[in-house]
Amino acid sequence: MKYNSIDPKLYANNRSRFIKKMKANSIAIFHAHPQLPENGDAHYAFKQNSEVVWLCGMIQEKTMVILYPDNLDPNYREVLVILRPNELLEKWEGHKWTKEEAKKMTGMKTVIYLDQLDAMLHAWIHQADSIYLDTNENDRTDTSLPRIDLLFVHDLMKRYPLHHYERSAVIMKELRAIKTKEEIAILQEAVDITHKALLRVCKFIKPGVFEHEIEAEITHEFIRNRATRHAYGCILASGDNARILHYVENNQACKNGDLILMDFGAEYGNYCADLTRTIPVNGKFTKRQKEIYDACLAVHLHAKKILKPGKTWLEITESAEIEMNKQLLKIGLLSKEDLKNESPDNRACRKYFYHGLGHHLGIDVHDIGTRNTPIKEGMVFTIEPGIYVEQEKIGIRIENNFWVTKSGNIDLFSKMPITTEEIEKAMKK
Repeated sequence: MKYNSIDPKLYANNRSRFIKKMKANSIAIFHAHPQLPENGDAHYAFKQNSEVVWLCGMIQEKTMVILYPDNLDPNYREVLVILRPNELLEKWEGHKWTKEEAKKMTGMKTVIYLDQLDAMLHAWIHQADSIYLDTNENDRTDTSLPRIDLLFVHDLMKRYPLHHYERSAVIMKELRAIKTKEEIAILQEAVDITHKALLRVCKFIKPGVFEHEIEAEITHEFIRNRATRHAYGCILASGDNARILHYVENNQACKNGDLILMDFGAEYGNYCADLTRTIPVNGKFTKRQKEIYDACLAVHLHAKKILKPGKTWLEITESAEIEMNKQLLKIGLLSKEDLKNESPDNRACRKYFYHGLGHHLGIDVHDIGTRNTPIKEGMVFTIEPGIYVEQEKIGIRIENNFWVTKSGNIDLFSKMPITTEEIEKAMKK
């Protein structure tokens, strides 16, 4: 791992939080993601199961976390399962975690090798009444595709058909949505690295620079600051490309007079930052560009002001859409007739603002959490309104990350240039 060591108390606390939600005499099993084959004998870059990360921080294939708080043998109430180190395998793939290293990193006292697991797990399951199994229940999951996470589930249910089965995801959705101070400290590192990358490219961008060259500058800054990777596919959309929400080609030249929408974030310590800024290629907003940008910023600040415990994300979105209507009317993109003819489930602003206001953020960029239950202290959201004008070939989006407090929120990107004046100042050579 590139990032600095993380205090294992973070993971111990997470395990404790989950155990408190478990039913009596139940066992929970969390399975690592497999290494997925690409072409030939190659593999896609390994990305660990987020639940395993949250529980132990272990980024290694074939890792498992088993929680059985009522196990008659106290030595096996929290068990970490890892690959047995293999001299030949390490010659090809590098170092694999030893038991002592794994104990130190995760804070788990009992570590066993994967080749020891079957017999031990068989006995534990026979003692237990219920089994918690882990599946991907993110609301955005594409369930039409074959689900690798279900292979283990189906196998276990076939072997032990008379047990009661529970969904770990229900508990995880509640717990992972509430970030502890320790988690926020790591997320802030990802945010700070992302901040540095923005300042770097603000001084780099000029007419004639290609989008992929900007991506290279961002990547350079991420890696030199110990980020693991980009948190998601880097979006660098100049000119009319900015109206494509998930534009990832990043292969066009940035033209004088155009804006460039940049949506990127660093992953540090397995937590993701998520930033969007739209800046002028030549360092100076035109009057019209500033007008549209300021309208978008007004909606961003409106949502920030009302983000607090007690409201639902859907309520905040509705309020932001009403504010967006006002701003679009003010800059001539909507008419009073447009507002008169709208409906609550299809606001007039949707012609120019056609995506969600934001999402939960954490180990996953689109982190798990609900949208229609009251927001709670400790949650982290992105706020990212956008205005996309086809006839003017302009796309503007502004995004920061917010940690919800007892009475409001904290902007984790508070030091980041956000107004047109601050952006122009940051772009001066």
